[in-house]
Amino acid sequence: QYVWLSCLCMAPYALEALTNMFPVITTKLYTSRNDYVQTFLNILFPISRLYVGKEVHESFRHTAVYVFFWATLITWKLFFSYVFEVYSMVLPTIQLTDDYANFPGQSFIKMGLLLGLRWLPQFCVYCIDMSIWYSVWQAFAGTSVGFSDHLGDIRSMKDIRNSFGRAPEHFCSKMLSPDAGSRRGSSASFLSAGELNSRESLDNRRQSLMNPNSEEGQSLLGSDPHKLQGYVNRLLDVRIQKWVMFSTVWNEVIDHFREEDLISNRERDYMKFSRFDGFSQAIYLPVFQTAGVVEEALAQLERPMTDDSHVLTNDANLFKPILNHVTMRTAVSEVWELGNYVLLKLLGPVHNDDAVYIMNYVLKWVEGGTVTDHMQIAKIRGVMKCLVQLVDVLGKGVGRRKPASQRRSSGSKAKKRNEPTGPPARGVFRRTLSAGSLGSVSNQAASVDRSQSKVTDENVVIADALRDHTRDKFRALINSLKGIMNASDPESKEVMDRLTFATSMENGFFWDDAYASDALDDMARSDIFKSVVAKLQGLVACHPDEVEPKSKEAKRRLTFFVNSLFMDMPNAPSIHDMFSWNVLTPYYKETVTLNKGELETRSDALGVSTMLYLQTLFKADWSNFLERMGLQDEEKVWSKKYSNETRQWASIRAQTLNRTVSGMMYFEKALRLLANLERLDDDTTNDLMGEKFGYIVACQVYGQMKKDQDSKADDIDALMHRFPHMRVAYIDSVRHQRSGQMAFYSCLVKSNGDGKIQELYRVRLPGNPILGEGKPENQNHAMIFTRGEFVQTIDMNQEGYFEEALKMRNALQEFAKRDGPMPTTILGLREHIFTGSVSSLANYMALQETSFVTLGQRVLTKPLCIRLHYGHPDVFDKLFFITRGGISKSSKGINLSEDIFAGYNNAIRGGQVAFKEYLQVGKGRDVGMSQIYQFEAKLSQGAGEQSLSRDVYRLCHRLDFSRLLSYYFGGIGHYFSNVLTVFTIYVVVYLMAILALYDLEKIGDRLITPMGTIQMLLGGLGLLQTIPLFSTLGVERGWWASFCELIQVFATGGPLHFMFHIQTKANYMTQTILVGGAKYRPTGRGFVTQHTPMDEQYRFFASSHLYLGVEMGVLLVIMGVYSDAGQYFGRTWSLWLASLSFLVSPFWFNPLTFDWNMVTSDYVKFITWMRGNSGGASRSWSIWWGEENAYYSKMPFASKIWFIIKSVLYLTIAEGIARSDLLRADTTLNQPKIGVSFVVSSIVILFALWGLLGKVEHMMSYPVRRTIGILIAVGLMASCTTALVEDSNFIRYGLAAYYGIGAMCQLGLLSGSKFVKNFYFVHDLVCGHIIFIPLFILAILQIPHYIQTWLLYHNALSSDVVVSNILRYARKSQESGGTSAPNEDLVEQISELRKVVQKQEQMIESINNSGARPTSSLRQNPSTDAIASLIKAPSREQLDIQTSVGSYARATGHSQPGGLRPTLSASTLDVWGEMALGDASIPQGGYQTAPTRQTSSTRGSSDFSFTQPDVMPPR
Repeated sequence: QYVWLSCLCMAPYALEALTNMFPVITTKLYTSRNDYVQTFLNILFPISRLYVGKEVHESFRHTAVYVFFWATLITWKLFFSYVFEVYSMVLPTIQLTDDYANFPGQSFIKMGLLLGLRWLPQFCVYCIDMSIWYSVWQAFAGTSVGFSDHLGDIRSMKDIRNSFGRAPEHFCSKMLSPDAGSRRGSSASFLSAGELNSRESLDNRRQSLMNPNSEEGQSLLGSDPHKLQGYVNRLLDVRIQKWVMFSTVWNEVIDHFREEDLISNRERDYMKFSRFDGFSQAIYLPVFQTAGVVEEALAQLERPMTDDSHVLTNDANLFKPILNHVTMRTAVSEVWELGNYVLLKLLGPVHNDDAVYIMNYVLKWVEGGTVTDHMQIAKIRGVMKCLVQLVDVLGKGVGRRKPASQRRSSGSKAKKRNEPTGPPARGVFRRTLSAGSLGSVSNQAASVDRSQSKVTDENVVIADALRDHTRDKFRALINSLKGIMNASDPESKEVMDRLTFATSMENGFFWDDAYASDALDDMARSDIFKSVVAKLQGLVACHPDEVEPKSKEAKRRLTFFVNSLFMDMPNAPSIHDMFSWNVLTPYYKETVTLNKGELETRSDALGVSTMLYLQTLFKADWSNFLERMGLQDEEKVWSKKYSNETRQWASIRAQTLNRTVSGMMYFEKALRLLANLERLDDDTTNDLMGEKFGYIVACQVYGQMKKDQDSKADDIDALMHRFPHMRVAYIDSVRHQRSGQMAFYSCLVKSNGDGKIQELYRVRLPGNPILGEGKPENQNHAMIFTRGEFVQTIDMNQEGYFEEALKMRNALQEFAKRDGPMPTTILGLREHIFTGSVSSLANYMALQETSFVTLGQRVLTKPLCIRLHYGHPDVFDKLFFITRGGISKSSKGINLSEDIFAGYNNAIRGGQVAFKEYLQVGKGRDVGMSQIYQFEAKLSQGAGEQSLSRDVYRLCHRLDFSRLLSYYFGGIGHYFSNVLTVFTIYVVVYLMAILALYDLEKIGDRLITPMGTIQMLLGGLGLLQTIPLFSTLGVERGWWASFCELIQVFATGGPLHFMFHIQTKANYMTQTILVGGAKYRPTGRGFVTQHTPMDEQYRFFASSHLYLGVEMGVLLVIMGVYSDAGQYFGRTWSLWLASLSFLVSPFWFNPLTFDWNMVTSDYVKFITWMRGNSGGASRSWSIWWGEENAYYSKMPFASKIWFIIKSVLYLTIAEGIARSDLLRADTTLNQPKIGVSFVVSSIVILFALWGLLGKVEHMMSYPVRRTIGILIAVGLMASCTTALVEDSNFIRYGLAAYYGIGAMCQLGLLSGSKFVKNFYFVHDLVCGHIIFIPLFILAILQIPHYIQTWLLYHNALSSDVVVSNILRYARKSQESGGTSAPNEDLVEQISELRKVVQKQEQMIESINNSGARPTSSLRQNPSTDAIASLIKAPSREQLDIQTSVGSYARATGHSQPGGLRPTLSASTLDVWGEMALGDASIPQGGYQTAPTRQTSSTRGSSDFSFTQPDVMPPR
């Protein structure tokens, strides 16, 4: 019967274990309506009577996964702890108990105390190592989930090129609704009715060009536009429409990159799809996709010269690699089409018949597969080389050429012929084209403007120079063409004769100067010709590396956008059917838009203004901005015309409201673009914008700003005028009647479109709504103005991206899915920390945040199913939350971290959280040491308040055991682990010191066993903490890049930073739990370029870090002096690292800490602050000390116990030092010359006089007060020195007294006694000098100063090794620029700095371009400079490709709704067949591109002279 009774007693535990494995059982019990079940629950589980917490479970599929996660983790933790923590303590424990049992006179209390001391560190490590293993398991799980979600599949521009062919298919299937594309109309629907009729003749011409002899074309292409529509619908299939729509969106994304100045004009043109009116293709691939592909095709054609295994004799084998490679085939076709157009346009009507004849022959050979019979393909590279040279000359010269006002050639010299509007069809490998029809197309040359000014002689000379240079390159091209022909073949012979005849016609391009000049003039007038030449130049002359954007930010955003297309996201509904949502941003008084004063003000030692700092940090972006504005002189940026644009440029690179609003309003632009693709008219689109999207800035003090005429209110008004759909909600207060009562209103305003602000709503409130924490109250009062089904909360330090806004309607569809028993009520989105490039410190913060906001939240969602709400940019189901308490709890203190309570509220009320990483939002973080410190303190205090809240109590009582572990280690347990970590270090230091002091390191007479295991555990487990970061970066950037990033973090002092903030979290977490006092800490989000003075650093970090660092350092020194165990460094290295991190970090991460002038200035300020008596805590140590320690006397007794134990430790150390033999002297043998009693009496009397002087010094004159003070100080120094010299015991007694006084002072603080203040003053003086002495030594060496500056700003300014000096002297040079008498010393310093920078640049260039040829510096001829500029060697010059005629019009820099131009269709785009189909035929490998061979002209620009050639070219 006892067994059954035991089973009965264990039954509840078995049931509880079952409910932990199957949490749905608990939900069934809690929601049961059975009276017996409810009675049972009410008696045993009173919490079940609450309304909340009824349904908190996951499906069995999810439960099994996270139970397995924790089962494996706990199993490993127990195994590891036994082997390394428990087993190592078995032998010392047996030895201690053996001595107690077998030796007489042993104290049981002593034995028990020693056992406790030795086991305590191991027990602490046993408690904290679970969090370490959780981070390791988290890394493994996050990596596997990341790979399964296809994160990091595309990491570089090369990956984008490899996947580009599949992107349109995925884009259209996921991000466009069924209403887009051919499902409700073809791409010809992009044409408006007026444009359709006006372009009828163009379409007719183009169709006759494509297939002029087609009866179908002649019968369908009449004057009826509906017939044209039907014909185009048949030609343009769904695959091509996908490319057209994808190209429209892609070009819009690139245009926004340009508007944000991330890329230059040249890079923009390289990245965009091209469109040419009247050409065969609707769109042409971007240059970045096809650059270098022609070179690779040439390498494929040269295979027979290098491959001896088999001989390629026919066209099928020779061209097979090109035909099978979709991008290569497309690029070759584009070269044929665009090249033919350029050559036909260049030759003009005189040579038209010959050119068409030759092209017909080539097309005939291609169709018949006999190219190898008529041409020597192995020599094709020479032809391409000559074509590249010709295109380079045309690309440079035609763009600069000024056409003559009238034609030079007369009409009688040559019969005028019609020129083609476009090249022959480029279907080289798929169909042939009758080139005889080329002459039947009307001429498209632009008419000559007769009003142009008369051409000067100089212009004629320039035109002649371009003409002659073009002729030379053209002749070389023709000769190379003749060289590849097979002379023995009759058809090839005829082609060669035609080429020879063309070069010898007297009235043709090569010999008639007037005719050739007119042809070039016609080209200079033709914008389409310039665009085609630029496109062709990028196609044949550029290497892939040359056409990629240089901006890391642009590359990152592009790779993420393309990668997200291949991730799992819901298909987009139509604009009509999509969910509606509002974006809500709480704002207080932060910067809106930086003004000139804020940007130009210099307030630090470097003399660096915010503007100069931004220009240096974003150097390329600033150059792009100047290019976009068309500015050559930077001084004009503050002119009236450009000042607003300059402010905007700077503001979107700082953490301002302008940046956030600009990013969030991309949602509206994206919806307008998608609506346009879905054929919605402007009126419908405008109506849907207000219905589907809204943006509200909750600026609670906007009304007060308007009353105070604050400039920030004007900046907010400017944002509302700029974005008409933006709303501002604020709290207005009005005094009613004479009673003085205030009436409060929630108000909503917008721009009325006429430059004025219009009030929309005014809602009377029962009182002042700001009762608790400001930020959540601000959000709550504005919630009534949101009209959407969902609310996205965006903080003021975030930003949005246009390409990500396109995916928002997909993300909202996640709420329609249900992955488990609970509905999705919060959607978490990925964040990108954009402040990581500011400095190394900002990079650490960015990496730490990146690890949490990506991998950490990914694992908390899947597989742990316990992600809550950790802040913005999560999207809430508004209807769910406003009926369950809202999205923000705002009670003072307890809801300091208001975001997490929305997650608690959601979890215990039956909601589920999803987290998706295919959409990202930018987020800024704190970048300075003090800012990060306050941010971590705020989070730690918030975690402390959470642990005391009823929300956590209720949630933890309802979670099953595995999810409870997940919540703990993924939330507030992180902060408790930090507390335990610091506590463990503290315990280990005191244990080792006490054992050494009392000679207890050895057990009995046995050999001493050093406690090395604990060091290995502390150090090794600390390194394991980096695994989540390594995994996060590895998934997205690659493992090698992740490893390099970690090495850089370690090299620049990263471990010091992370250990420092472990103590920050531990200090404020402990303080909040023991004392309370949690409060919101505004961190500020500005750039940190200035040096923080030492006294300010000391005030910030003394209580939390510096005292502990000094205390640990002194104890480690004492332990080293008294220890007999040996292996000192091996036993203490991790403890020394912790001590140094607490002491060194505030100064290592402070700019100019090791500059001699700064150190001396800081020391003066520190001493002044220590001696100050008034002016607040920032000017007086006395006031600061009182404020800093005021909470001690108010603590409850339970909290004071911890500090009493600390005092006991101090007394223990003091007793150990006093009893030791350190510096013990026998005074009986050596009598002191001065009596000890006299010396001690003198010291006591002098201290008494010092105290008396402090009370009566206000009655003395300054000289008397100063003299007496000096005498007392000298007397004290002499007395103390005498005592130490005469009796060395005083050193030991003094050290013991220091600890004894420390214990008394600690107890005095707890009791509120004020006498201890003087002792703490001495202690702070000692600590300050412990810090300053090394600083003075390092400042003298000077080298640490340069090392620190370089490492501190390595991320942001790695190319400027002398950055601090450059910035300092850049300011000085700007200031001295306007003075009449320049400073000679300054000029010399600037000159020396310029030499340093030039030398660095030369070193970098010599490394990067080791194979570059040195250029000669010969004498220039000024009279021919204009000519020389046209014929100098090809260079990487800007190519103005006219692209994206289908994008939004941007005459004013703003998108216009409904601005899509017609999309031109074509029947010959099937060269992209497999590419348009998607994944079917795309090879997985990358390109093996050969380097582009750069050519140079015969004569350089530096020594050009115009002379008659000795030998005429062959006719």
